[in-house]
Amino acid sequence: MSKPIVTGIMSYGMSGRIFHAPFLSTNPGFKLKAVVERHEKKMAAVYPAIVSYDTVDQLLNDREIELIIVNTPNFTHFDFAKKALLAGKHVLIEKPAAGNTKEIKELYDLAKTVNLQVMVYQNRRWDSDFLAVKEVIESGKLGRLTEVHFRYDRYKPVLAVKAFKETGDTPINGLVFDLAPHIIDQAMLLFGQPLSFDKLTASQREGSEVVDYFNFRLKYPNQLVVYLTGGLLIPEPLPSFVVHGTLGSFIKNRCDVQEVQLDKGMSPVDEAYGMEPKGSEGKLVTMEPDDHKTITYIPSSKGNYKYLFDAVYHTIRDNALYPITEEHISWQMELLEA
Repeated sequence: MSKPIVTGIMSYGMSGRIFHAPFLSTNPGFKLKAVVERHEKKMAAVYPAIVSYDTVDQLLNDREIELIIVNTPNFTHFDFAKKALLAGKHVLIEKPAAGNTKEIKELYDLAKTVNLQVMVYQNRRWDSDFLAVKEVIESGKLGRLTEVHFRYDRYKPVLAVKAFKETGDTPINGLVFDLAPHIIDQAMLLFGQPLSFDKLTASQREGSEVVDYFNFRLKYPNQLVVYLTGGLLIPEPLPSFVVHGTLGSFIKNRCDVQEVQLDKGMSPVDEAYGMEPKGSEGKLVTMEPDDHKTITYIPSSKGNYKYLFDAVYHTIRDNALYPITEEHISWQMELLEA
């Protein structure tokens, strides 16, 4: 690799600690230089060489920094990303990238004007469970797809401690903007833009001011219907991926271990990183011409968010096409804001 990309992150909360710093610090394509920590200076305990700034302006005024990770609360993403672009920095933005399609277009148009890159962090494309689903679909073993279900089921009846996540007055909040971008992006990657869609939302937890349940129904050519569902009052989660076709079905639980491993301090260069435990295999059921069923258990390949950062590197250094395109994000935002 050529010269590493000098990078700063806007926060060392859960996102910075788990999803960004471990990869930026172990990937030779990056030099993790600085962070914004307004209150407690925690990052130096793990990354002693880090520069900890008190304000976003100080971070953006660092001339050595080329790339800014915008991993602040949802409602700040658009403003901070725009500010970073105007400061001459490339940006990698946590989902959701903005609050509506108008803001998305403004960011991409601005990036083109100033000859910089806008990239959105959709790490779940590199989850082991989703990679298994993608591989089975692309193998053709299921035949023509007819019905697909992607789910994010959780049981969290207690409202979050962070007020901005639970206050109706705060824009770009609730489960639609929190978890839906993950499975919408996965659906868009596999199936593209739907012909049409409808959306159902609800606030089911006691005292909730925000959406904590969603269901999207996406209609595609050849009568394919894709359902995307998420909720916070699901005591017994259903399989996260169910794919039916004319020749078979594939059922897979959400088994990716990367977030848990990173939270426990495992390095992404550890040999065990991203490997699902035994017993997590997906169930492939195929039908023979005589209606005989064949059941096969499919192990997942290794999940690894490193590939997202590799894509960021090649986009900036080699002007490669970033895999999460402006088109993907625009389609996603249409569903989120509907």
